[in-house]
Amino acid sequence: MKLLILNGVNLNMTGRREKGVYGTRTLEEINAEIEAFCKARGAECEFFQSNLEGELCTKIQQTDADGIVLNAGAFTHYSYALRDAIASVDTPVVEVHMSNVHAREEFRRHSVISEVCRGSVVGFGKNSYILAAESFLL
Repeated sequence: MKLLILNGVNLNMTGRREKGVYGTRTLEEINAEIEAFCKARGAECEFFQSNLEGELCTKIQQTDADGIVLNAGAFTHYSYALRDAIASVDTPVVEVHMSNVHAREEFRRHSVISEVCRGSVVGFGKNSYILAAESFLL
């Protein structure tokens, strides 16, 4: 089993921005924890982060992974290009958000990608990624 852990816009700043919302762990530290979790279960992980919408779409279209764990960041709320990229492939995608987007600003409560994802995990901080990865490994 191979998983693609895909992070979108501004997630490269995790651990440095809005620490009260996203925590103090960097994306690199979170990725290391995800990788250890997956390796312990015999799975392989590939990690990719971009602030560019088209790069994320291309990565989704070209992956050879068995599943995608996607934190699209703000693209979640308006990127029909990302939505269409997910819909264009057979690879299942689980949407992830570290914060509980339903308890935040109104604009964060709507996802244009949810309807083309297998599921969503929100509000568990870095563990949202682990829970999403585990959904593929059950």
